Amino acid sequence: MLRIAGGKVYDPANGIDGVVKDICIADGKIVANVDGGKTIDATGMIVFPGGVDVHTHVAGAALNFARAMTPENQRAASAFMHSVERRAGIGGPTPTTFATGYLYAGMGFTTVNEAAVPVISAKHTHEELRDTPIVDKTSCLLMANNEILLDLLETGETERAKQVVAWLIWAAKAYGIKAVNPGGVAAWKWGKDAKNLHEPVEGYSKVTPATIIANLARIADELQLPHPVHLHCNNLGAPGNVATTIETMNVLNGHRGHLAHLQFHAYGGDDWHTMRSEAARLAEHFNRQKNLTTDAGAVLFGNAVTITADGPWQHLLYQLTGQKWGNLDVENETGCGIVPYTYKGNNLVNAVQWAVGLELLLLIDDPWRVHLTTDHPNGACFWRYPEIIHLLMNADFRRDCIKKLPAKAQKRIVLQDIDREYTLYEIAIITSAGPARALGLANKGHLGVGADADVAIYQEKPDGELLFRYPRYVIKGGEIVVEEGDVRSVVDGREFVIRPRFDIAIEDYLRPFFQQYYTMSFENYPVELDRLEHAEVLECEQA
Repeated sequence: MLRIAGGKVYDPANGIDGVVKDICIADGKIVANVDGGKTIDATGMIVFPGGVDVHTHVAGAALNFARAMTPENQRAASAFMHSVERRAGIGGPTPTTFATGYLYAGMGFTTVNEAAVPVISAKHTHEELRDTPIVDKTSCLLMANNEILLDLLETGETERAKQVVAWLIWAAKAYGIKAVNPGGVAAWKWGKDAKNLHEPVEGYSKVTPATIIANLARIADELQLPHPVHLHCNNLGAPGNVATTIETMNVLNGHRGHLAHLQFHAYGGDDWHTMRSEAARLAEHFNRQKNLTTDAGAVLFGNAVTITADGPWQHLLYQLTGQKWGNLDVENETGCGIVPYTYKGNNLVNAVQWAVGLELLLLIDDPWRVHLTTDHPNGACFWRYPEIIHLLMNADFRRDCIKKLPAKAQKRIVLQDIDREYTLYEIAIITSAGPARALGLANKGHLGVGADADVAIYQEKPDGELLFRYPRYVIKGGEIVVEEGDVRSVVDGREFVIRPRFDIAIEDYLRPFFQQYYTMSFENYPVELDRLEHAEVLECEQA
């Protein structure tokens, strides 16, 4: 039993905005009251629900690919926490599994969503998630370039397509659907891309990116998945791509949708020399479409590693930068690309990108529908979230930073004209309550009775540190895991898995494909549930 006494509580899901009250914990849950047990005196501190990262890349084959390509990062151990052990692998932007769990917990985050998992490598992804301590996890399954699905859409077999998607989600032991550059990765196998939403994908006569997007959104709704289709739009990173993003919103046509890393899809201009922010235009459209949520994918200056299933974009980035590069096909399912990258404050494109992420967070009017991410490790490392929070909460500091940007960049952004400053209540929404709601995790992101006892406690006025840099305490499932910036206890996190309803006869349809096309047998393809430690299966009732 545990009582957190005298802290100023921010719990937006329950309408609590800086109220001094006690939070009581028993058996890993928030309860109304406790008698006895330990008491934390939180006087002069603020109390938040544990953070929830709706979009990150922390486990799986792509991360290992990136670690192998950037051994210099693994050798450079940095003290991101006060005194965490300096072992190889703590260095970023691609820390190893144990370090990922430590670093998230050391910032006050207790739940993460691994945003891109191919079915064929899901077993390995779950092994790495199991090896990532403290935090709970969900994962999204890559579907928008799956050849079995695209072939069914080509022939108009939409009901069978839904059955296949449902079976694949359960086979991978995933939580939701991820769509990356719909049709573009399939086209990349022909050396092409899919930039126009309404033109057929290479190799097909009827399937377009719009067809894929609309059907995956419909399927997610009909299967009653707790999280909508998680969409990485076409034309990522390209000048002028705002038109594609707005058209994608229209294609969703009232279906639920989560637009991933929106910063990378909010550009105007005709080329790199004329690239400009279109955050204001995009936010205006987004504000009107209440069926959508998004995450920022904000950029910060410094070293990153770009990791994505969007193979065509990674090849272009390699051509633009001359950096070392890796790209591969994941058979019949998706692709993968890796390019190390450094965002520079004196670079016009990077300066615009830095501004756009902040602009979207400030211009989208409903904080419940926009969530704090950096698309780790693509835009910046997740442990730099406190820097973004400081920029959101302090307009004068933002303007001082803007003055350091190239003069051309300052003329192509609107950040300097935005006076809005986030409140602590709004920070609690974009880091915890909002993403938990978007993921459909009813027991996360709040401090009401019955919620998981995941709590972060920060000094209200830290001395010489950004407010959220080091929590005084982090409690995971009722246990104190971080105190004064140090990991005190390493607990096992859970994995949340969705079991959609599907007709088991779909296996008779799928089995011959594996004999003919796959290097893996049908029997070895699904992930066994007992491979996941501490799995929590959520059942879906199909409409």
